[in-house]
Amino acid sequence: MPDLNFEVVGVEAPAFVAAPMLVFKMRIVNMPSATPTAVLHHTIHNVILHCQLQIAATRRRYNASSQAKLLDVFGEPPRWQKTLRSLLWTHINVTVPGFTESVVVDVPVPCTYDFEVASTKYFTALDEGIIPLNFLFSGTTFYDDEHSNLCVEQIPWSKEATYQLPVAVWKEMMEHFYPNSAWIRMDKDTFDQLYRYKTTYGFPTWETAFAQLLRRTPNEEVHP
Repeated sequence: MPDLNFEVVGVEAPAFVAAPMLVFKMRIVNMPSATPTAVLHHTIHNVILHCQLQIAATRRRYNASSQAKLLDVFGEPPRWQKTLRSLLWTHINVTVPGFTESVVVDVPVPCTYDFEVASTKYFTALDEGIIPLNFLFSGTTFYDDEHSNLCVEQIPWSKEATYQLPVAVWKEMMEHFYPNSAWIRMDKDTFDQLYRYKTTYGFPTWETAFAQLLRRTPNEEVHP
């Protein structure tokens, strides 16, 4: 049966897409198998590949600025020995075309700027350096055996790859789609109250309304 090895060899952030996305370049190598008569590469017809992408947060250091921004993710820094852990980023499915020895495929990963999502909080908290990633694989391989019979084999759960994503790549991607801005989600009732506050006092922009709220003391009058 085939033995597939996986390696992430690069990443890019396409500019001409509708929403933020990172495309990882994945090299898949079909390791040769020994048979009673020869050493051969099984012909791979295709692979239905499932990938769980994790942020290996324990594999890097954090400065004081990042620690403060990650309070909502891992809690107080003195407790990080217990709370710092890997974070699930996303799940991806990729159909790999046929090959014999090796192939490089694109693994597209949609990215969100929703600050309710732990991965967004994590990425935004980092100033520089790398984001350590784990790719955990499973799926199904369709291939020919040494007698040219079509066979099906499951990819072992032990198959994985690591990658160091530069923080700058993620930040430049988000700056391209959301220049000097950020997004938050709130329930409709809260939004309605904020909207009434903004219109009642005649604030021209949401930024002005929020700035006024941040400056207010409990007994202070509101002035647009």
